Amino acid sequence: MPVSDIYPTTFDEDVPTEKTTNHCPECDGRVTPSGDESVCEDCGLVVDERRLDRGPEWGGYDEDERRRTGGPRTVARHDRGLSTTIGHGTDSRGNQLSRRKRRQLARMRREHSRGQYESKADRNLMHGFTEIRRIVGALSLGNSLRDQACSLFRTAQSESLLRGRSIEGIAAACVYAAIRCNGLPRTLDEVAALAQVCQPRVKACYKSLNSELGLPAKPITPREFVPQFASELGVPDRLRNEARAFASQAQEAGVTVGVQPSGFAAACLYKAGEGTMLGQADVAAVAGCSTATVRNHWQTLNEVVD
Repeated sequence: MPVSDIYPTTFDEDVPTEKTTNHCPECDGRVTPSGDESVCEDCGLVVDERRLDRGPEWGGYDEDERRRTGGPRTVARHDRGLSTTIGHGTDSRGNQLSRRKRRQLARMRREHSRGQYESKADRNLMHGFTEIRRIVGALSLGNSLRDQACSLFRTAQSESLLRGRSIEGIAAACVYAAIRCNGLPRTLDEVAALAQVCQPRVKACYKSLNSELGLPAKPITPREFVPQFASELGVPDRLRNEARAFASQAQEAGVTVGVQPSGFAAACLYKAGEGTMLGQADVAAVAGCSTATVRNHWQTLNEVVD
């Protein structure tokens, strides 16, 4: 039987209308989908961040036969989510177990934990995926990006790129590579600050992944960093829009080639906030650069705007 006969296609209340799809309710900007979220390009507002699960619910309709099959398969686990978990203290109906049965389950859990890794490669996958999930959760990124980073880590292991390199460094580099491939405004310093290795090792691992695997990394423009920095500084929408306009003019003039995009975005915010309480030290602290970088880019920006 075709899938369309089982799940008929009807109106989905989770799919927004044309008005909510293209226009932001706050600033009337353009809303574009990004993974599991719909984000405004101008103000960065997350319009929609959840979607209904339309998958089948396997189970019986009788109360005595009703069963759940667990979560779906995922690439974020070394065994793709097919492992077995042994409970503690109670059975499936919630009844307390005897002391003899609890000791037996404890021995079963110990042997299960020892035998769930078939090889050293599986143990490395488990360790790398755990590190990826920790970094992705700390950066508040989506599950789709987490799955991409885990798939990239598995590919790096199959290509023997883990030899001579730390698992933590490759895991952090996979997260940053997934960020770059999706064009998200995140810097290497943000990822390296959460990694268990230093920033140069993460950078070296990313270069190895990029050269050996040929990643489709997208260049990040200063315009993409402006909403994030403006939100952290709490500047009004008028200054944020002016800074984005300055960044677009500078990109069209070609002066943003070869420069640090976060530092140039900070200069655009400083240019838009001239005459206000927004200083060079404030924007430099948010962008993670020095005041000299902001000042040099500001001078270049003045020549382009004038």
